[in-house]
Amino acid sequence: MDMRHLTMTELEAGLDEIRRAPLDQGVLHMIVRRPLTGEREVVGEAHLDGELGLVGDNWRARGNPHTPDRAPDPDAQLTVMSSRAIALVARDRDRWPLAGDQLFVDLDLSAANLQPGTKLALGTAVIEVTATPHTGCGKFLQRFGLDAMKLVNSPLGRELQLRGVNTRVVTSGVIRVGDIARKVT
Repeated sequence: MDMRHLTMTELEAGLDEIRRAPLDQGVLHMIVRRPLTGEREVVGEAHLDGELGLVGDNWRARGNPHTPDRAPDPDAQLTVMSSRAIALVARDRDRWPLAGDQLFVDLDLSAANLQPGTKLALGTAVIEVTATPHTGCGKFLQRFGLDAMKLVNSPLGRELQLRGVNTRVVTSGVIRVGDIARKVT
């Protein structure tokens, strides 16, 4: 497959498909653990834990360079990205894990639909969208290109939360690929 990065015109042509994502419930398409920095493990089932995040992921051990003591940020335990958005920028499903996100769901992640505090039920777990923004970084730029980075960080990209959302686990439980991800009221 041609792995060139898409142009802004090509990326913008895919926005209508992203906007058609379900509002209240969608499907969990992929779970990715990061056991070590730079490593990805795609799994069919995982355990979400209020203290550990995605069990087997390095979130806690890696810490956060943006906190004064480099402690892990509890409001960024899990990152959730739209499966439609990653399908657009990655082009090939085998490249989805390169984004670095743990969960890929077919759900409208826009700021209008998923405000901070919104809860999502997945399997027997519940996660909550936090106010911590999730933006494209240097690795995203390298893997998906300058135009993809510009789009996800643009005002429209932030409104649609194309780069995804940060969440925290509020109810521990088991999740599986194919589970329904639904907004909890």
